[in-house]
Amino acid sequence: MRAPARSRTVAPPGWSRWLVPPAALSIHLAIGQAYAWSVFKPPLEASLGLSGTASALPFQLAIVMLGLSAAFGGTLVERNGPRWAMTVSAVCFCAGFLVAALGAATRQYWLVVLGYGFIGGIGLGIGYISPVSTLLKWFPDRPGTATGIAIMGFGGGALIASPWSAALLDALGTDTSGIARTFLVMGLAYAVFMTLGVLLVRVPPTGADAPGPNAPGAGAPAPDTTGADGAPPARRADAPRPLVTTAQVSARNALRTPQFWCLWVVLCTNVTAGIGILEKAAPMVSDFFAGSSAPVSASAAAGFVGLLSLANMLGRIVWSATSDLAGRKQVYRLYLGVGALMYLLVALAGDSSKPLFIGCAAVVLSFYGGGFATVPAYLKDLFGTYQVGAIHGRLLTAWSTAGVLGPLIVNAVADARRSAGHTGSDLYTTSFLIMIGLLVVGFAANELVRPVHPRHHEPPAAARPADTARTAPKGAAP
Repeated sequence: MRAPARSRTVAPPGWSRWLVPPAALSIHLAIGQAYAWSVFKPPLEASLGLSGTASALPFQLAIVMLGLSAAFGGTLVERNGPRWAMTVSAVCFCAGFLVAALGAATRQYWLVVLGYGFIGGIGLGIGYISPVSTLLKWFPDRPGTATGIAIMGFGGGALIASPWSAALLDALGTDTSGIARTFLVMGLAYAVFMTLGVLLVRVPPTGADAPGPNAPGAGAPAPDTTGADGAPPARRADAPRPLVTTAQVSARNALRTPQFWCLWVVLCTNVTAGIGILEKAAPMVSDFFAGSSAPVSASAAAGFVGLLSLANMLGRIVWSATSDLAGRKQVYRLYLGVGALMYLLVALAGDSSKPLFIGCAAVVLSFYGGGFATVPAYLKDLFGTYQVGAIHGRLLTAWSTAGVLGPLIVNAVADARRSAGHTGSDLYTTSFLIMIGLLVVGFAANELVRPVHPRHHEPPAAARPADTARTAPKGAAP
């Protein structure tokens, strides 16, 4: 698949900006399959004689590569535009399935890890950040909502991939041959689906070619009237607005600001709190109520996993849209402060209330998803749109860190408590208290976010959006 010429990605007059979120969704719904990897764990373990730890390697490597490829590829995404990035994502993600299929067919598990984890993980990272900068430029008036719609797809991808993968395995078999055919079918199907996004995505025109905000179909973004905390502008002209920036900051300079590292801590702690539950959801709910009068069955535990996936998906659009009204900093106060309260309630209640446990876990997972969807708009508020995709990519190294830290905390504490003779909710109380401490650290980091100092701003001539200034068609106004 060859990336089309960049000049062709500029939207023609009258192009509706509402066609861009579906393009982003086609990528995110596909790469969101990563959250359904657990479907492949039992057949891989049974057919190849793997341990649970070994069968998790492709997923763990994919998450690590997601963060690394997003960090190192962010600048390339800004330079080459969203269509190039989506093409690279589709090629890597789908090629990863094909290599994994070869590995399963030949019983070479290292090829499954290489294909799904390493190659596919690069597709995850590039695909995850590919539409972010473009969406922020099309929707300066609704940045949280726009990115939330797209990133919702990553959270919801498992709702499609999980039953689909299970159905394919039932039809094709759960031995290595059946697993290989399942990987092959999924890789080819996702290639077709992701190509739709590649063909549909456009960047907004610039200069004289740009249609006005009232153009038919809302083809151009409306003027940016939000404050840097994402809230509507103040009614009084002289009233100050927190975190306001009308300037642009490069990715290189963003790394030199305390604001970037505060947001890194915020994202890392919020993701750690969520992924610790998500990675161990089914065994956790079963263990938690094992000694109660109403233990959780395997089917009920699977339903709990589905509920958390739904909360993860809905949180991405609900909370990111809320941030457009309440402001980014306020919403992160909610994620981190209320998230700590949810963990405290569960730790204090123990196994006395199943509805309380399920409700608190669902709220935490909605904040987990909301944190991912809100952070691009938070970055735009602080650093502008100049290289926001590259900045976002570098920030996602926090996800890679949390992807290791969250499961490590929950599993290590549970194993240690079990070895000491504890059972039930006692297996997880200590890890919940650790999560509370991490969320408090994240809350403090969010409070330290201030406007970016002018010394980090780009000169006006340099701060033109990278994927529009360099892609305007011949004859367009500079």
